[in-house]
Amino acid sequence: MFLENSNKDGKKKGWIEVIAGSMFSGKTEELIRRLRRAKIANQKVEIFKPEIDDRYSEQKVVSHDDNAIMSTPVSTSRNILLLATDVEVVGIDEAQFFDIGLVDVCNDLANRGVRVVVAGLDMDFRGKPFGPIPALLAVAEYVTKVHAICMQCGNLAHYSFRKDSSEKVLLIGEKNVYEPLCRSCYNR
Repeated sequence: MFLENSNKDGKKKGWIEVIAGSMFSGKTEELIRRLRRAKIANQKVEIFKPEIDDRYSEQKVVSHDDNAIMSTPVSTSRNILLLATDVEVVGIDEAQFFDIGLVDVCNDLANRGVRVVVAGLDMDFRGKPFGPIPALLAVAEYVTKVHAICMQCGNLAHYSFRKDSSEKVLLIGEKNVYEPLCRSCYNR
């Protein structure tokens, strides 16, 4: 489904895929899996992540279970356009940390015939739509919603509950700061 990258005329066709969900739901794991498959298919792949996310590595996109793939950290979404030249697939991790311009960047790349695979949190810790993700979900051809397991009851979780009292929307953290919860446990 995702490997054919040209139409009947032989022209490259692009599209946007969004992988969205809560913390610990496997978004980055799925992103890495798709990008590795593209590399196996000998496609030219570039991977980007926000400069501010250096939890595991400054140069790699790393999943919570330590799978990793090399990436280029960028400070703004516009830098992706400058660096993504002569590529067939662009991967973008932690997209919620980018500016709203990421939507135009992804559309521009897809219009050029590039397959764009984006992963990010769809909601912040307050349960509100997060950054450019809602707009990306609207323009994407393919959307994958992944779920974690609720740490309190074991049901499917799609909320990222913040354990501390900070009200900052952008607070990069791990299991010491966040835990996935289902709707019922989150609302309690």
